[in-house]
Amino acid sequence: MNRKKIVAGNWKMNTSFPEAIKLAKEIMAAQTNDEVIKIFFPPHIFLHEVTEQVKQKTLFFTGAQNCSEFEKGAYTGEISATMINSIGCKYVLVGHSERRLYFNENAHQLKSKIEQALKHNLHVVFCFGEQLSERKSNLHVETVNRQLTEVLENFNGEQLNNIILAYEPVWAIGTGETASPQQAQEMHANVRDCIEKLFGSSIASNISILYGGSCNPANAKELFACKDVDGGLIGGASLKADDFCKIINSF
Repeated sequence: MNRKKIVAGNWKMNTSFPEAIKLAKEIMAAQTNDEVIKIFFPPHIFLHEVTEQVKQKTLFFTGAQNCSEFEKGAYTGEISATMINSIGCKYVLVGHSERRLYFNENAHQLKSKIEQALKHNLHVVFCFGEQLSERKSNLHVETVNRQLTEVLENFNGEQLNNIILAYEPVWAIGTGETASPQQAQEMHANVRDCIEKLFGSSIASNISILYGGSCNPANAKELFACKDVDGGLIGGASLKADDFCKIINSF
């Protein structure tokens, strides 16, 4: 088993430029677990400068919060995978619940984005998860398996080596709610089973699956102790250096 431990901070549409640089520097200056891969996902406009900062530190990387489904062209305001790669950025988020909800991103677009990212040597953090209504209707497993299958079945095992999965229980994002460790483990185990059906046991046992639902310093240790939870995609807590470092050190 070769699963990587990963803690990624999605800064979303937060921070000014000075705040972004200060946040990155404070986290990198702290004593953090040297077995954990740390990824910052700052706003696009700060991505180049934050990437320059992380180049100075081992096991720290940057990622873009989104990329275009297109190679290049007349798509005003879009950011291509080529552009992201060209500044030394290594990762990109695809399929975040907010992109699905507010920008109506569908499976076809997500597949195209992943294709672009992999073509241009980016590692993908692919997000998926159920709404509260789906959880309450006991459709959460069906929903997650559908989201995984309809996008990832288009790829092969070798490509999966460059994809990290991030389970987002949408009902637990920004609400103060968090899936219990048992709920997280149950879904992560289901995700691994789904990947095994698609790609076989070797890929399934080695792919990293992050928990992305209001993970914080108070619950990270218990969540990360779960057998199939390999780290976290952190939202609000990633904007506070001390909190983010405590989460990194929760392994």
